[in-house]
Amino acid sequence: MKIELSKPFYVDRVTIVGIGLIGGSLARALKKNNAVGTVVAYDVNVDALEKAKALGVADEVTTDLAEAVKDSDIIIMATPITVMGRLVKEMLPHLKEDAIVSDVGSTKGSVIRTITEAVGYLPKRFVPAHPIAGTEKHGVENSFAELFEKRRTLIIPHINNNHSAVTTLTKMWESVGSIVEEMGVVHHDQVLAATSHIPHLLAYSTVDTLANLDDRAEIFRFAAGGFRDFTRISTSNPEMWTDICLENREAVLQVLRAYLKKIALVEEALDKEDRETILEIFSRAKHARDNFYHEP
Repeated sequence: MKIELSKPFYVDRVTIVGIGLIGGSLARALKKNNAVGTVVAYDVNVDALEKAKALGVADEVTTDLAEAVKDSDIIIMATPITVMGRLVKEMLPHLKEDAIVSDVGSTKGSVIRTITEAVGYLPKRFVPAHPIAGTEKHGVENSFAELFEKRRTLIIPHINNNHSAVTTLTKMWESVGSIVEEMGVVHHDQVLAATSHIPHLLAYSTVDTLANLDDRAEIFRFAAGGFRDFTRISTSNPEMWTDICLENREAVLQVLRAYLKKIALVEEALDKEDRETILEIFSRAKHARDNFYHEP
């Protein structure tokens, strides 16, 4: 019996639209794993493009979207989610027939909706995706090739999708060390609201609350590890997270309302000096964190 080993993933040309932390890290990872011949970076920020070229993240850089995508096999949009519809509409006339377009956005319902509204339909070779990876830093200068290793990437197929496009994109993410899973649009936005969007909202709100107290200087001076760990993500890009929360507001509001009910329960227990209720909530939380969450 002849056993054929699968060939390593490789494409000639990948375009990164928006060369920041995520886009830059993907470019580095593809290069590190010999999965791409040429990386093209498109951005409206000339400084970011110059950094990408100087750092060796991109082989070619341009502020011309048509030029950036015209010969590419895969185009990855790593831009604010609010501009993706316009970008897809602008790039479509310039794509190769078999080119695949994807994104790395943290919401999926809004991205699919804006692309459909902009184009009039959902292109069959547009494959929504979301790598569950990142740091609180941003900019191509903070990108690194190992960002996606042993991290999950969610592929969100839609009813119009070309099967080979989904398969190719899955192999691309696997080639950079990611663990790929498929998920539905609605479920994705609900899960990410709970696990990513609400934590960011709470971190920003906590720091803002403390920053408006009269003794804020002393509070921040004595803040220790717990404060640092809980609020680290509040140093993320505020504009990006404002858009994410607004674009996924229905799912965020659903989780936020459940959270506020729990806070109200704790507030009532504190007011009544109800140690049993507080201990029960804290104990359930510790059990859940210890047993259900495992560091990737």
